[in-house]
Formats: sequence, structure tokens, C-alpha cells
Amino acid sequence: MAFITPIRGLRYNPRLVPDLAEVVTPPYDVIDEAAQERYYRRNPYNVIRLEYGKIYPGDTDADNRYTRAGRDFARWRKDSVLIREDKPALYIYEQEFALGNRSLTRRGFFCGVRLSPYSEGQVLPHEETLPKAKADRLQLLRACNANFSPIFGLYADPVIEITGIFEPLIAKAPDIDFRDEAGQGHRLWVVADPDPINRVITKMAKLSIFIADGHHRYETALAYAQEHNCPGPHNNVMMVLVNLYDPGLVILPTHRLAKTPPDFDPAALAALLEPEFIVTPFAGPAEGFFAKLKELGHHSFGLYAGPGHLYFLTVRPDLDLASVMPKEKSEAWRNLDVAILHQLIIEKHLGIGADARTREGKVKFTQEETGAFQLVDSGEFGCAFFLNPTGVEEIVAVAEAGEKMPQKSTYFYPKLITGLVINPLDL
Repeated sequence: MAFITPIRGLRYNPRLVPDLAEVVTPPYDVIDEAAQERYYRRNPYNVIRLEYGKIYPGDTDADNRYTRAGRDFARWRKDSVLIREDKPALYIYEQEFALGNRSLTRRGFFCGVRLSPYSEGQVLPHEETLPKAKADRLQLLRACNANFSPIFGLYADPVIEITGIFEPLIAKAPDIDFRDEAGQGHRLWVVADPDPINRVITKMAKLSIFIADGHHRYETALAYAQEHNCPGPHNNVMMVLVNLYDPGLVILPTHRLAKTPPDFDPAALAALLEPEFIVTPFAGPAEGFFAKLKELGHHSFGLYAGPGHLYFLTVRPDLDLASVMPKEKSEAWRNLDVAILHQLIIEKHLGIGADARTREGKVKFTQEETGAFQLVDSGEFGCAFFLNPTGVEEIVAVAEAGEKMPQKSTYFYPKLITGLVINPLDL
């Protein structure tokens, strides 16, 4: 069902850029202003100038972050800072990273994926998107005609056939091997041999792709292809595809911090939740709190509303979710922890609906546990809700039901790096 293709990617010229750690960045949507400035200063060829350029007070329609990216991109190609692959290729990509006291490796591969509407079922989303972010990415795509960062896609291959095709190919030394500023390892093998490429294409043609990260960029690329409305490279988008059954695939939870009114009473909220949740106070250390939350598992949450107000909230086993959750949603969606939290707590008892969560700043999303406690203690937020991670099976079930999860339902760790391979959309 998914149509993939090799791409003639652009990569940094090692003669001019011997240390890739100086020119790569995380994805643009996790880069704040301080990090942007740091990448600008690190190297004049840092990919930040293409992917997420600065905005200046004197910007005009003719000179702005998008037009500057287009000019830099054209100059870097002309000056051979970026060199195009001689032949179309797939790029095997390994990320080595630490999680707690464990060292893990996640393996995927860069390729082109033919763009198609979600309704066709070849590529499936799992999260909602916002118009503002798509407008930004569309302007960059129009100015540069290239994919600078890959979309993160998942496919289901429980017998590990596709990775098996790659095994003999990674016996040789990688074409790229370095560690980034966070200490994560990056290894890349260029595969231009038609035989393994065609075998992977054939296997992937039987599968669907689930978008893990990059929904805005996928929808933007689709809009850009529809603007051209003719055959060509712009009908494909660059992705890194990872097997759902890869041992290095990690999903972390994204917690919620909520604004509350001045007269907010944590004990009163706990009492209001009793009909639908088992509310259990917790008085131990934070480390024990999160270990217990993990042990409680599915349909359990943590609530912190200031000193002396730390609770576990567990959906009562006799609660009929179909009767209290939106009836137009699928069973898979109604069973999502994040959907239950939003519907039965944040909306029902705090009065914070979807618009207020996404546009009015009444909910902040974070992976930081200690930081969330501190933001509540400081008074910036009234309470914090802690979740367990969304499971892979839940992501697939919701996507296959043709629905999307609430925003920030998943956090795939680590993020893909930007700047290893660039996909130009010219011939």
C-alpha cells in the first residue's frame, strides 16, 4: 500500500564540513530562540539557516527567513557545500542513545514516500495539526523546493523482514559516523544497489505507514504537490521509516500543566473526580510516585496540585467509557489515556476545551517531571497531570480507525536529526 522510492539526496561535503556535529540540529519545532542563536554561531553552514532561519525587524516580502533560506541553499549547492548523490539511494540510519542506564539503538532508513491523502490509507496520521505551523512550512517549501528534515514514519513488520535485508549491508563501515552535542551516535549507510532497494520497495508496498512525527510537514508537502498538479519529484516527501517492532523504538509520555482559577481547591477537585476515578493520595518521594504510576499502568494518572496534594487517579473498573466519552469516537480513541484525561478531567472539571488547550495557552505540554512540579509550586500553573506513555498498539488502532489522537499524545525519543540527508525536489 505504501509506495516508497530511493532518492538522490544531498549531503554535506566532508572536505568543507569535516565535522557534521557542527552543522546538524534537532527538528525545528523543538528549537527555541537561544538554541537557534547557538546553531547560527556554531558554523556558517549549519542547517539552521535553511530549516529555521531568523526573523529580523526589517524583513520584507523580498528578504525574509524563507527567501534567505532559498538563497543560501542555492549558493551551498553551487559551491559544493552540499553534494548530490550520484545515484538514487536508500540510506540506512542508526541512532544510538541513552535512556536511563540503558544504551539503545534505533534503526530506520531514509527514502522518498509517494504523497497521498490520508483517506487512501497508504499514509495514516495519529495527531491533529494547526494551520499556523503548516503555513510556515509551506512558505519554506515554496522558497527552497526541498525537504530539509525527514518525517518520522512507522511501519509494522513483526517478522523483521525489511531490517533483515539491511543486515549484510551494515557489515561494512558506515558512510557517516559521528556523535552530536547530546552525545547521541549517528551512523548512515548509503545503499545504491538496485537489488536490496527493489526488495525493500516490494515489501513496503504491502504495508501502511503511520506518521510518528511530522504531521504538519506531511500535510504541507501534500498541499505543495497539489499546487504543482503534475508528475514530478514534489509528489514524494522524504521520510525515515522505522519498524514498530524495532527494539530501539521508544515512546515517552507528554504530561500536562493546567491553568486554574484563583479560587481553585485541589481537595474539591479530587472529590469531584471520585464518581469516575479511584483517587489515592500519595505522600512518598517523587521517585516512588512515578514508579507506582508506571506500575498502575493503563487508565491511571498522576495529579499534583501543590504541596500536600499529590494523587493517583485510576479509572474505576466498572466505568462504562462508551457512556461518558464522545459517542462519535471509536472504542480505540475512547480508551486512550490522553483522551480520558482531556474529556473527563481537563474539560469536564477545569473547563479547558480543545481551543483553550491549543490556542490560549491554558495547557502546557512537557516531558519534564521535576520541572512540572516546580511550575506548580511557583504558581504559574495550578496543577500538573502525569501520564504513562501511549502504546504502539494504541497508535495503530486509532490510525486504522481513521481518527487522530489529541495533540501531543506521543513523544518519540530521540528526535530525528536534521541535516544528514536533504531531499531536493528538482530533477
